[in-house]
Amino acid sequence: MSDALKELGALIEAKRADCVLAWDVTHGELNVDVAPANIVGFIDFLKTDATCKFTVLVDITAVDYPDRVKRFDVVYHLLSMHQNHRIRLRVSIREDEMIPSVTGVHPGANWFERETFDMFGIIFTGHPDLRRLLTDYGFRGHPLRKDFPTTGYTEVRYDDELKRVVYEPVSLPQEYRQFDFMSPWEGANYILPGDEKEGAK
Repeated sequence: MSDALKELGALIEAKRADCVLAWDVTHGELNVDVAPANIVGFIDFLKTDATCKFTVLVDITAVDYPDRVKRFDVVYHLLSMHQNHRIRLRVSIREDEMIPSVTGVHPGANWFERETFDMFGIIFTGHPDLRRLLTDYGFRGHPLRKDFPTTGYTEVRYDDELKRVVYEPVSLPQEYRQFDFMSPWEGANYILPGDEKEGAK
């Protein structure tokens, strides 16, 4: 399988040198780094080329690297049932950079791109209806960014007196506590094997 994927990677690079920045085979999958401006044409090539036939778009997501200049990797997973191969495409973009939508090639990309926009804030140009998909209408921020707080900015609850859903700033009723995981359960009258604190008693 690995040799076949290496042959395929070399073939794709030879045919579309204008799109392929780099490629490798890792964990039995072909990974290709693609220039952002060429992603639509490249995915169309992978779908229609007789050797490739990557006709199934499995997923679109992103990975956040806040310390990099090109903060996001937009990741596309494609499947060729004809060849029984998978391919992963990575497109690196800056936080303020937009990427073309591939809905014209794969209509099923619609909700994948909406989800990626919602979770990471990445804008897909040419998307027919780029709205939030998983969060609420007035939601602030993008939850899968590394700098998004784990508690969020607001909490939503149903108010019984007002008879409606209300939005409030997050309030933590309890201070953060550092738990001591080296001590045995409270009230246990036996010694846990390997308890390093037992000798200090």
